[in-house]
Amino acid sequence: MRKWGIVISISYALILLGLILPGFLVLSDPHSGGPGFWRTLSEAFQSPIVWVPLAIFLGGQVILLFVSVDTSFKRLKPRAHILVSCTVAAILMALLTAAGVWSLGFAVVGASWGRTYFPTDAIVLGFCAGLWVFWGILFYSYLRDSSTAVNRLVSWLLKGSVLELLIAVPCHIIVRRRGECSAPIVTSFGIATGLAIMLLAFGPSVLFLYKKRLDSYPPRSP
Repeated sequence: MRKWGIVISISYALILLGLILPGFLVLSDPHSGGPGFWRTLSEAFQSPIVWVPLAIFLGGQVILLFVSVDTSFKRLKPRAHILVSCTVAAILMALLTAAGVWSLGFAVVGASWGRTYFPTDAIVLGFCAGLWVFWGILFYSYLRDSSTAVNRLVSWLLKGSVLELLIAVPCHIIVRRRGECSAPIVTSFGIATGLAIMLLAFGPSVLFLYKKRLDSYPPRSP
């Protein structure tokens, strides 16, 4: 199980770096082909801001795969409390929610949406932090006594990513036809985020199904 978890995590990292990030750049500016695209991609890999969401996605994948969850206070085995998984899932759901809200706002209002409601980086970060706290409290309240907490968190992340993509993709088409400058960057971020978290949810789901299948086999006789 642990070896397969490492393989899935490495594969997920390669998909993020080889497909998701280049795909985001293509969606943001489909006309920057050839040398311009490779120059932009090189600059993106050198930007610290790009590595922040990538680190969140990769860290979330690893924690959901390898951290055992204890929903009680009996500490019979060295396990992490459910608050760890809820915290990780909350920041991923906060990214999905923020991307969906921003995509919808730019599609309905236009480029003035960002200048009016999110004029500074501090407000953007505060909005994401507020969503993080909201989802963290919600997840913990519903799952603190659940024996299948991580399974449910992964299921919610998968459903949330699908819903977010259903919002971001039409919004991207709308803002692209309007020819706005900054709006396609936001909707492209929404699409890339939805795809990244959907792929993240598939990783733990595969291993959970595999483990469930193994647990269903009768124990070997001595």
